[in-house]
Amino acid sequence: MKFEVLTKEDMNALSRELSQAGIMNRTAEELSREISHYIVIEGTYAGLLERADGIEPLEEYLEALRSAYDELLSSWRPGEERPAEKLFDESDLGKLMLVSALIEAGSIEEEDGRFVLREKPPLDVLRIEVRFPIDEIEEYLEEIDERFNPTMVTEYTLEKRYCVEVLEVERKLIEEALDIAREYATEESMVGATFDGIARSVLAEKILKLTEKHRKKNELIEAVMEMEPIVVRGGSGRVNIYYDEDAVEDFLKTLQTLGYIKVKGNRVWV
Repeated sequence: MKFEVLTKEDMNALSRELSQAGIMNRTAEELSREISHYIVIEGTYAGLLERADGIEPLEEYLEALRSAYDELLSSWRPGEERPAEKLFDESDLGKLMLVSALIEAGSIEEEDGRFVLREKPPLDVLRIEVRFPIDEIEEYLEEIDERFNPTMVTEYTLEKRYCVEVLEVERKLIEEALDIAREYATEESMVGATFDGIARSVLAEKILKLTEKHRKKNELIEAVMEMEPIVVRGGSGRVNIYYDEDAVEDFLKTLQTLGYIKVKGNRVWV
């Protein structure tokens, strides 16, 4: 299972703690790329609203923008300063886009990390730029193309990723690794690593139990395939574990590397 962390320092610190706990691991630095496609629509608020009928994502966006406008400018007077944290947070997309539009219009100026309202332009004449991930509005693309003059923007992001891969399959060691990694790993990688750890430990337990009966590799793989999918139940949910023969053969090599079994030709020893 693999944990992703934010910095090289965190990667080395996590690897060191895992090693101190007797958990085999290895670090990896990877270059990752992400390609995102967006549809961008520009115009005044009134102009976009007039042509947005039936395009649900755009209607929702414009409604959120109007709510943000009413909330933000109802008590903000021209000339008054406000810190950014009192205006919005990053999760409030409506306010974030509204402030961006007001800055572009010259209605808000930033001074030393604070925002000053210069004027209150009517929302209808405010020029805004709306962008949607293309997969979110795929069903409306033809209508958008007919009603607006949209632009497609593609963003290519290249970034360094820092990872720590845990090589263990024993459940106790995997659970300990998960506890240690919580301090360092990203939330998304923790979720993936948790299910990966469950699957690896359960599969290892099943294979090791079958080796007591099957001493020939081909028979062992056949027996493992007959169990697919392996279902792990817990609480109100379950995990279904799927695999193919090539994956099982590679997993046998992992178990051999970790010293759980020995494979030579078509023979398997515990």
